[in-house]
Amino acid sequence: MQINILSSLDSVAVDQWNALVHDANPFLRHEFLAALEHHGCLEIENVRWQPRHIAVYEHDVLIAALPLYEKTHTYGEFVFDHAWAQAYQQHGMRYFPKLVSCIPYTPASGQRLLVQAGREAELFPVLLSAVMQTAEALECSSFHCLFPAPEQLDWLADQGLTVRHDCQFHWRNAGYARFEDFLAVLTPKKRKNIRQERRKVADAGVTLRALDGHTATAVDWERFAFFYQHTFESKWGIPTLNLGFFREMAQALGEQVLLILADNREGECIAGSLMFRSATRLYGRHWGCTQDVDSLHFEACYYQGIDYCIHHGLQIFEPGAQGEHKIPRGFIPTLTRSAHWLRESTFRQAVARHAVYEQNSVADYMRSAAAHLPYRADVRC
Repeated sequence: MQINILSSLDSVAVDQWNALVHDANPFLRHEFLAALEHHGCLEIENVRWQPRHIAVYEHDVLIAALPLYEKTHTYGEFVFDHAWAQAYQQHGMRYFPKLVSCIPYTPASGQRLLVQAGREAELFPVLLSAVMQTAEALECSSFHCLFPAPEQLDWLADQGLTVRHDCQFHWRNAGYARFEDFLAVLTPKKRKNIRQERRKVADAGVTLRALDGHTATAVDWERFAFFYQHTFESKWGIPTLNLGFFREMAQALGEQVLLILADNREGECIAGSLMFRSATRLYGRHWGCTQDVDSLHFEACYYQGIDYCIHHGLQIFEPGAQGEHKIPRGFIPTLTRSAHWLRESTFRQAVARHAVYEQNSVADYMRSAAAHLPYRADVRC
């Protein structure tokens, strides 16, 4: 076996990398990750993600890989470790750089350890050992594996990594044939509220268009990029993605891209949401607008996504991190997990103790959130 640490995904053949990706996960595809590199999305002012991807070859064939980044900040991860960095600083120690396996700016679940099918027991340890050696060589304080697939998280936990819990809100398809079937399992009040929200958008004269990476035009992407950047700048600061990324990603991913655009009465495009699909899941990612229309965000980001899942037979809709406003719209509290390893044994033990407390707090929160779900009492979620 030959193990390489890559500073760019362009060093790997597209077809070999994608052959290791399960469920047609769009974010793990070579084209998506490479587009982030190609268009400067990983280097924005003082926010840098330095690729340290691990590639394992056997007879010139890629048999295992791990998307990996060296970071000197916590931005864009959606698993928060600011307190850990502060604790290191207070003890005169250096927390950065660190190694993170995740999809930049994307809190979506999926593989992190990419291996040939049937060789997990053999190759998972190879990847983890390579990560540890890389951490030592680069003097990184820690390794963080964010939102891994459940079976991979369980394996990492068995290797002694500390497990953290958090909560997102996901929609689950119970085999609905149409949107009204979904509404039928809600309480009358919540059903009425959703219908009212959808009606407000229609009454405002707004129409919505559902496009994919091939049917969306260059002008459509220019408009969406403007919406995204305008909204991002007004709320969070410097946008992380750009028009070049959107165009390259859309061309490569094609039907795995869902772009929802909203037009007003005059035919002016005023808002858009961007989603991605795998073989079984829909992922809501980005939203932007130039005009405020009552309930348009809910329609473009949630109800259009639910409708899409129903009509395309997708099982799960992950609309992104946080957001208790998703609960009354049918999104169920769902446990998310991450695995963490710290080189410093004293901190490793302290973090492990805190993780237990954190897990209990998340469990309490999820029970509380579940009490506010909109489903009828006789419906099993």
